[in-house]
Amino acid sequence: MKKIVECVPNFSEGQNRETIEAIATAIREVQGCQLLDVDPGYSTNRTVYTFVGDPESVVEGALAGARVARKLIDMRNHKGEHPRFGAMDVCPFIPVAGVTMEECAEISKTFAQKASEELGIAFFLYEEAATEDYRRKLPDIREGEYEALEKRLQDPRWKPDFGPDTFVPEWGVTATGSRMFLIAYNVNLLSTSNQAHRIALNLRDQGRGPDEPGRLSDVKGMGWFVEEYNMAQVTVNLTNYKVTPIHVLYEEVRKDAEELGLPVAGSEIVGIVPLDSLLMAADYYIDKENLFIYQEEQKLRLAIERLGLNSITPFKTKERIIEYITAEKPLEPLASMSTREFIEEVASRSSAPGGGSVSAVSAAMGVGLGSMVAKLTHGVRKFESVQPQMEKIIPVLHTVTQQLIPMIDADTSAFNDYMDGLRMPRKTVEEIRLRKEKMQDGLKTAIKIPLTTMRLGDSAWNAMSEVARYGNPASKSDTQVGAKSLETGIWGAYQNVLINMVDIEDDEFKNTTLRAAEEIMQRAWKQCEQVLSILDGIGN
Repeated sequence: MKKIVECVPNFSEGQNRETIEAIATAIREVQGCQLLDVDPGYSTNRTVYTFVGDPESVVEGALAGARVARKLIDMRNHKGEHPRFGAMDVCPFIPVAGVTMEECAEISKTFAQKASEELGIAFFLYEEAATEDYRRKLPDIREGEYEALEKRLQDPRWKPDFGPDTFVPEWGVTATGSRMFLIAYNVNLLSTSNQAHRIALNLRDQGRGPDEPGRLSDVKGMGWFVEEYNMAQVTVNLTNYKVTPIHVLYEEVRKDAEELGLPVAGSEIVGIVPLDSLLMAADYYIDKENLFIYQEEQKLRLAIERLGLNSITPFKTKERIIEYITAEKPLEPLASMSTREFIEEVASRSSAPGGGSVSAVSAAMGVGLGSMVAKLTHGVRKFESVQPQMEKIIPVLHTVTQQLIPMIDADTSAFNDYMDGLRMPRKTVEEIRLRKEKMQDGLKTAIKIPLTTMRLGDSAWNAMSEVARYGNPASKSDTQVGAKSLETGIWGAYQNVLINMVDIEDDEFKNTTLRAAEEIMQRAWKQCEQVLSILDGIGN
């Protein structure tokens, strides 16, 4: 898996556009770094940059930004609403894909060492990279902010982890480390900063102090007034959005605001968010309002509307959801062809695409027909009695159809590893061993692809039976074709499993796989017969 690390440095400059852009440009120009978001705040006088890359690239990106900040930001002249103690105030590294939290902690140390040596600046390690528990939490490290820093650095307990232990007035200190994905989230209130702060104290986990904790866990927050919006905000960091999700925070703010007679005017997410954080919100509102929505795009739109995420600036999912931003577009040359092109490609004098890809097409078309009939039944007045059944099976059939489509190309490319092994040298005993091992692994891959097609198709049978039983009778023939197409697709994938199994030498793999494939095939014959039998009882 490709290693992806997110870096979210916060710089103490949110008003000077030239400085903000200079830092952005420096990060953007680092090869391997993808700058996702630049979010300046005028009142906070702070800009949050979000970029991703491999471990080496994100270190260089953070270092590039720090170099510019060292030249252009002077903390002796800085004022802002947000707590701060450094020109680059905080620089966390967050695991996204293929890396662990521990690896990100080491990445933060590498960055701190390089930056401190090159730029002569000091670093505290925090969160998962912290060397002492009392230095783990950012508010504890930042206590007293920049103004208290000179005196604080004289205390041996607050000796920086990297860099000079004397005060550098133009820079201050930077906190770096690794942490979970943090969501910076603001709920807008047409109120004063005092009222917003009152609500924040009610909710944040530390509350008003040890004797009066807040209602929500893993929430850091305060209230402020944002001049450019002419609104107050309850501004929070959700340090574990799975413990306290976005929608829970929003609804709790609404609850307190209503008690105080204050209107809520939407909310905003600062930077980017994980996909599931918004899907969790969508599922909450779907359940609360008894809605039927199954498409991811529509779920996101519901979450955006209910949370009022367009209230300040348009919330563009392709630019704000990390999975969408970092996703590498799959290569699907076959699935992207027109029907005519695909058929002509199959009919050409070439072994690929062959039976495996055609089987995936057949299975996808079969499940797709079931999905079509269910959707044509749903919402029709005369079929109101079967709406619960349709709402249960539509998401299944829709999802399985989408999952089968990539198998069209996956099957054609399944032999790549095998062919790579076939081309390996075989002059020595060791070369022969490595070649054989590579070819065996390639054959296993070529078997797993059609087996996956079989398993996906198999997961749709119960829903297909429900379509036959409750679907629109006018679409009887569509369901019949769908069932036979699905059966044929599974049968074709089964044949690909069998033919590729001939040269497999791993008996345990062979026996386990053949047993699983045979069970799916037997079930396909039985389930297809059941669907057709149900339909035979329905008049034309």
